[in-house]
Amino acid sequence: MSEIVDPSHRLDRTFAYPAPDLVRAESSLGALWEHSRLQCGRLLLRWARDPATLIQALIYPALTLVMFRIVLGDSITSVTGHPSIFGTVPMIVLVGAMFGSVVSAVGLRDERDSGLLARFYTLPIHRSAGLVGRLMAETTRIFVTSLVIFAAGMLMGFRFTQGVGATVLIFVVPLVFGLGFALMVTTLATLPGRFPLVETVSIVCTMLMFFNSGFVPVMAYPAWLQPVVANQPMSCAIDTMRALAMGGPVAEPFVKTLAWSIGTVAVFAWPAIRGYRRAAQS
Repeated sequence: MSEIVDPSHRLDRTFAYPAPDLVRAESSLGALWEHSRLQCGRLLLRWARDPATLIQALIYPALTLVMFRIVLGDSITSVTGHPSIFGTVPMIVLVGAMFGSVVSAVGLRDERDSGLLARFYTLPIHRSAGLVGRLMAETTRIFVTSLVIFAAGMLMGFRFTQGVGATVLIFVVPLVFGLGFALMVTTLATLPGRFPLVETVSIVCTMLMFFNSGFVPVMAYPAWLQPVVANQPMSCAIDTMRALAMGGPVAEPFVKTLAWSIGTVAVFAWPAIRGYRRAAQS
């Protein structure tokens, strides 16, 4: 005689969740890595499907590189005696890192306003996973942008002439530069109210883009402005990448780049953490 099964019991078993095979404490390092990795993948997938992010991170820098090469390339080369492409490509790599961070910050503010960050905050996930995953995604985006811009630059004459070690290090510079900038923009994006994020950061980026050693040589600026141009963060990073690509002193500009990046992280890390937490709890 067949066994009679209670239909409600069968329904409960059908829709029951499987028993977890790996349980981590919410505040453990393992949970931080796993949850941050998931957040990173979510953001990368969203950016890949967002035309605005692709335009700002890839298409806009590539077109800017072509424009500078056509309009100013030969003029700068004839004045300095060195190929201008070795300064223009590093500059555009940094521009792509900065403008991509701006679009990312706008997306962060939209997630705050829509309540998505608040919903994540109610889940049993590591409290730092949201911000850490975002920084992981930013690092990945900057690396991909650098690959695209350097590839485009090589079609225009840019070359890596100082060996494998220098070539690897040249990709580290925009990552270090971009991490500090991303923390600063994240802090601004999590400010309460409707802070004019895009307008403010765009002005800063534009000023840095037109007053650095990759746009024109430092000697082309007025004498009183040359120390400012030579020591601003973009110039330090550009000089480092140029030296790693074509030769020249690396230590001094690289130390300056590290100093700028570490200083920016030190200033904006805690405000970014507090701002992200406040945005998630609002």
